[in-house]
Amino acid sequence: MFRKRTVLAALAVAGALTLVAANHADARQGGSFGSRGTRTYQTPAATPTAPGTVAPVQRSTTSPQTAPSSAARPQAAAPRQSMFGNGFAGSLMRGLLIGGLIGMLMGQGLGGLAGILGLLLQVGLVVGVVMLVMRLLRRSQPVPAGMGAGSGAGSGGPRPAAPGDWRAASAPPSGTGRTPGVQDEIGLAAGDFDAFERLLGIIQGAVSREDQAELRANTTPEMFGYLADELRENVERGVRNDVSDVKLLQGDLAEAWREGNREYATVAMRYASRDVMLDRASGRVVSGDAAGVGERTEVWTFVRDRMAGPTGGQAGAWRLSAIQGA
Repeated sequence: MFRKRTVLAALAVAGALTLVAANHADARQGGSFGSRGTRTYQTPAATPTAPGTVAPVQRSTTSPQTAPSSAARPQAAAPRQSMFGNGFAGSLMRGLLIGGLIGMLMGQGLGGLAGILGLLLQVGLVVGVVMLVMRLLRRSQPVPAGMGAGSGAGSGGPRPAAPGDWRAASAPPSGTGRTPGVQDEIGLAAGDFDAFERLLGIIQGAVSREDQAELRANTTPEMFGYLADELRENVERGVRNDVSDVKLLQGDLAEAWREGNREYATVAMRYASRDVMLDRASGRVVSGDAAGVGERTEVWTFVRDRMAGPTGGQAGAWRLSAIQGA
């Protein structure tokens, strides 16, 4: 009987670990390319627009040996999520289950029930009681300010930014020059966010028209090379990417910093567009929905040069430097 209980306990623990592993999903790995300077291989900070994992840069001329690792920029370690949550409620459930397992191993059980049916009944009772306690505790705890950012309507979190309005999510409040919790080392202004939104439309339109001259003028040489390669591949396949009705829905700043005479800004953008692939000869829709408008969230990095001068120098125009999927 003791060995039987031991085997059942081991199976229960293995099942719990399997549930934990099943909750972790891999981040999207494709469609991320370009350069973020020395931060190319670091993960941008999460934002209300892109609160999840950002796909790592996979195509870049920046060598990993020349870019410092993420350890070079100290970040607060995120608390590990337990299967039952953190805090008092999680500790309570873990304690009850550990106590139950010890009781089974000692031959005492949780309530004198025996056999497999009894074990399942005991585990079910413990889980039910603890889930009830956790729900009551969560209801009694006040929601901190700022929680729920990026959640959908009806979640109780902050409302998303108005269409095309960067300031609702990222502009410095009350002229302070900085957004709380956002690393802005160069002091971006409203005109910079307007430039980012304008470049979103310009670059998408240039890709749709296959206008390489406009792409070259608004991207870094590296980014232009990647986008030109995609256009060339479309020609070889006999298709054309048609993008229209591009509209920024929500955007905010992840981080902005300076490297020598260059300034970088990484922003998250959720935008709507009509994106289809057409046959070059007939104009027939090969993929995508010509009648529908889809949404996409991406993290774009822009760069500009700043000329030296007595008052801090004159900044050049922003250009697209990297795109990452979110």
